Amino acid sequence: MSQQKEVSSLLSYRRIFVVLLICISVSVFLFYNEFSKSKIDWSAISFTPLSVLFLFLALLMVVFRDFAYMVRIRILTDKLLSWRQSMNVILLWEFASAITPGVVGGAAVAMFILQREKIPLGKSTALVIITAIMDNFFYIIFLPFLFLFISMQSLLPLKLEAISGDIMFFFWIGFSILTLANLLLMTSVFVYPKLFGKIAMTIYRLPFLKHRMEKAKKFGEDIETASSELKGKSKSFWVKIFLATCWSWLSRFMVINFILLAFIEIGLADQLIVLGRQLVMWLVLIVTPTPGGAGVAEFLFGEMLSDYIVNGTLALSLAFLWRLISYYPYLIIGSILLPRWLGKKSVS
Repeated sequence: MSQQKEVSSLLSYRRIFVVLLICISVSVFLFYNEFSKSKIDWSAISFTPLSVLFLFLALLMVVFRDFAYMVRIRILTDKLLSWRQSMNVILLWEFASAITPGVVGGAAVAMFILQREKIPLGKSTALVIITAIMDNFFYIIFLPFLFLFISMQSLLPLKLEAISGDIMFFFWIGFSILTLANLLLMTSVFVYPKLFGKIAMTIYRLPFLKHRMEKAKKFGEDIETASSELKGKSKSFWVKIFLATCWSWLSRFMVINFILLAFIEIGLADQLIVLGRQLVMWLVLIVTPTPGGAGVAEFLFGEMLSDYIVNGTLALSLAFLWRLISYYPYLIIGSILLPRWLGKKSVS
């Protein structure tokens, strides 16, 4: 029951209010800032039949993303979860991610949800760790793949050209840390299960980290549990998991691409550049301290895509539309679903 109270506190209405307050405050500030520089020009936003089509496709990408997550979680649990249970888990997981900072994510909540859905501890531990590994692995290989079609310089807009060197320096540091961390996790899960635990325990002996020693030890044990649970899985199992991961992440990124196409003419080459810039945005958002990247995401949208959206009013409107389609629904659905789901699980 204490764990339920902890999760309920983490996913409280207070947190939702804070998230909405941040988003609204930033949106108002950005619109005010745009208005102070020049008169807001709504004429730049033209709505055509093609706009309807591409906005529908943007919505469809959100559905595809969550459906791909459902497929992945069904495979990882050996279909112990029904489609309905998978949907509940994914929606609550997305809800948790939407109201917690990116660096925290919804992993702890996901563990709780899976265990309440009667998924064994070992399997739920393995599932959460493998989803993190696969998500990071997709990111790590997709960026170099894009460089086959776009230049590294195109990852940043022209307006940031003066400081592009500094930005890319920190970006590649972040990318390298993510790559090394994922390599360590993969080695620990698939080759030497005790590796992560030994490294973590060595690091957390430092005086200023000693208070987190137990958490490091617990995560090392979780890695060993995951390794044991996943031992002997077939090649087809891993291929399916990876394909579902690619499906979910490409759907996630294509939301912005279709929103842009709804109002702006953009060629295939520029579509690939937009995908590349979203990878930069994503790395920033996972270390953003605000819940779900609230405020920062809206700002980054306008800055990173400024080469394509030269009108400030349009940029702010599309940023809001992007969050309206891919972020706010999880706050609403999660706030309705969580109390009902907790109530049912308490009874059962």
